[in-house]
Amino acid sequence: MAQKVLLKHPQTGLVTTGFYGFSWTTLFFGFFPALFRKDFVTFGVGLVIYTVVAIITIGIGAAVASIAWAFMYNKYFTRKLITQGYRFADSATANQLAASALGVSLEPAPAVAPANV
Repeated sequence: MAQKVLLKHPQTGLVTTGFYGFSWTTLFFGFFPALFRKDFVTFGVGLVIYTVVAIITIGIGAAVASIAWAFMYNKYFTRKLITQGYRFADSATANQLAASALGVSLEPAPAVAPANV
């Protein structure tokens, strides 16, 4: 079952919901949850890959891929948001659980100093 965690972008102030855990919506609806979350690249690439795999394997490969993707998509989506600059903005307990499940640090990445040339 998917768990939710609030994320906030420090520069823009935008707040969004991140997820971790098994995605039932991805299992039942394929890549359409990516479309609803405005993750257009993942939707497009996934739809093409599913279609090709389904044609080649008469649908069996797409079914197996759906199950595997349902386990991976929420983590992929939330980690993608974190790489875009979003930070955890939920309760301390929720933030710790999410960071642990996602394998990320609660601390923002240190800024890299420009090299003097």
